[in-house]
Amino acid sequence: MNSLERMTLILQHKEADRVPVYPLLNSVSRKTLGISYEEWSKDVNKCAEAIIKATEEIGADCISTLVDLSVEAAGWGQEIVYSKENAAHPNMDKRLIPTADDYENIKVIDPRTAPRMSEHIELARLLYEAKGKEMPIVGFVFGPLGVLSMMRGQEQMFLDLYKNPKKLHPALRAITDTLKEFCIALIEAGCHGIMFDTLYASRSIMSPKMWDEFEGVYIEELSNTVREHGAMLMLHNCGQGVYFEEQIKRMNPVLISYQHMPPDCADMAAIKEKYGKTITLMGHIEPGWLCAASEEELREKCREQIDAYKKDGGFVLATGCEYPSSLDLEFAKVMAEEARTYGKYE
Repeated sequence: MNSLERMTLILQHKEADRVPVYPLLNSVSRKTLGISYEEWSKDVNKCAEAIIKATEEIGADCISTLVDLSVEAAGWGQEIVYSKENAAHPNMDKRLIPTADDYENIKVIDPRTAPRMSEHIELARLLYEAKGKEMPIVGFVFGPLGVLSMMRGQEQMFLDLYKNPKKLHPALRAITDTLKEFCIALIEAGCHGIMFDTLYASRSIMSPKMWDEFEGVYIEELSNTVREHGAMLMLHNCGQGVYFEEQIKRMNPVLISYQHMPPDCADMAAIKEKYGKTITLMGHIEPGWLCAASEEELREKCREQIDAYKKDGGFVLATGCEYPSSLDLEFAKVMAEEARTYGKYE
């Protein structure tokens, strides 16, 4: 059974040969080629080569196009800072939206020709051509509110949500219309699914009502676009107290990638009972915890989660957010080994 067959069964809430595994292997993959973070971020061919090599080395069951969270913002002209050892990020001293009046300058753009987004589409094509017949390729797209925060700055955007809320909506509309075309292009390039990162849909950031007003209405449109073009709709949110219920209502995803418990569930058994019968749960080994854990502690954590979620399918063993770029691949290999051995279905 190959990874695509395995994931297909699990997403249908059927038991496969074993639990699928996907430590979110993105930036750490650069180490397989011995290249810098900057080179990995800018050279789409080397980026694809590194992700493929890392995926093969550990035996992961999925590939995501995640590079960093500034890919979309760069398309509008946000200046990006690159470094050898850290993720690319917006230049905080040169925000594209310096004042609340500048939201109106954000217009619809063509992601097929825009900087970084066009390269991201090419990355999806390369990954599909290399691995798309044997494992799912998932396009990673930052949600509209997240993209806006990359151009305005989180702190200023949050203040504007209270002081100038009406000024944000035209920009969010333009971003959403652009992201629709971005998703379509990624699907055309070969992505089996699109995973939206709804970073701010959690109790630690904003209320459910505020999230729904400023992103929920737009993410619903995006989700419908993905389904209309024949791809699976997935969700990633690594926030504290992630809003499962509110996002499911807007998005109806087939899979949720998460790191922390939703506020309406006290433990893993509650998540499996309330959500795991209809939605595939993906997670939730904490990347930060990995940096201090021992191999035996990791094995125990993997087995604990497999025990809690494995029954009747609907579970992918994974990190709750991107695998730490500061580590090597050894812990990812441990996770894959536990999925192959302890995660076997009878």
